[in-house]
Amino acid sequence: MSIKKVAKLAGVSTATVSRYLNSPEQVKEKTRNKVRAAIEETGYAPNTLARNFRRGKTSLIVVVLPSIGDPFLESVMRGVWKVADELGYSILIRDTQSNSHDFDEYTDLVFSKQADGILLLASISPFGEAEARRGPSGQAHPPLVLGLESVSAELSQFPSVRVDNVAAAADGTEYLIQLGHKRIGFITGKPDSLLTHDREKGYRDAMHKAKLNVAPEWVVEGEQTIEGARRATRQLLELEQRPTAIFCANDEMALGALYEVKQAGLRVPQDISVIGFDDIRYAEIADPPLTTIAQPAEEIGERSMRRLCEAIEGKENNTAAETVPHRLVVRKSSANAPK
Repeated sequence: MSIKKVAKLAGVSTATVSRYLNSPEQVKEKTRNKVRAAIEETGYAPNTLARNFRRGKTSLIVVVLPSIGDPFLESVMRGVWKVADELGYSILIRDTQSNSHDFDEYTDLVFSKQADGILLLASISPFGEAEARRGPSGQAHPPLVLGLESVSAELSQFPSVRVDNVAAAADGTEYLIQLGHKRIGFITGKPDSLLTHDREKGYRDAMHKAKLNVAPEWVVEGEQTIEGARRATRQLLELEQRPTAIFCANDEMALGALYEVKQAGLRVPQDISVIGFDDIRYAEIADPPLTTIAQPAEEIGERSMRRLCEAIEGKENNTAAETVPHRLVVRKSSANAPK
């Protein structure tokens, strides 16, 4: 089956079919649909290897994330897949499992030009010290964009798409203060994460603005996991002056906190309010439904992928962070401070 037959069936020129195969974003949606239908009907399979060789591209994007099972990152990936499908890119996912060691096979893949670009989703770099724009032999690696925030100072030089974590955490804390809470505990993520630092800073800024004390024992590490948050919550509940509200740096930890508060025989929100961050799909069906700071996950995936593709095509040279809006979602896990 030839490209000419596809063009004839779709009622377009062979140049339009070629443009669809190479740069689908340059073809009108109506025409794209006609060409796609003709390709499906004829079973036409372009010689991708030869086409990529001519273009000097592989049309492969490496996406690096800390956990493929993270429900929030799953939502981000929906946006990434949507743009990749639209623009004709394939995705190779690297799950780092939150480890910080180098991944030699991925370093080789990227620096041998077998990938056109790299998208890091709230993850460490799999390239170790090579993340400073240079590979093992001194060559520059392909374009790199951060979806979500930088997790290390070394990565802050790269373009990113994210919410303002400091402002978002401050908004969540101010909401609890407006409900009359003065003793507000904060369950952090990992201590070496910039994300953790930013959200904790927002919490502390809001407490300071309201002239409220932050006792050292009110800030506890939850490791960004349900299990870690359960341990952290037990620590908070054992305090002589326990908090009347707990703000967790992500929703998974908030779910762990909800469970542990109820295991202690206390009620949410009558005795203790709990809020989270991210608005993962489980937040709305938690018991009680979780108040949280929502991030536009799918939009972040779409925007970060588009920025990466533009950089690959030489259309993007801006390294500034792109900030997307957050919003407070109030549900039944928060209420006025108990008297």
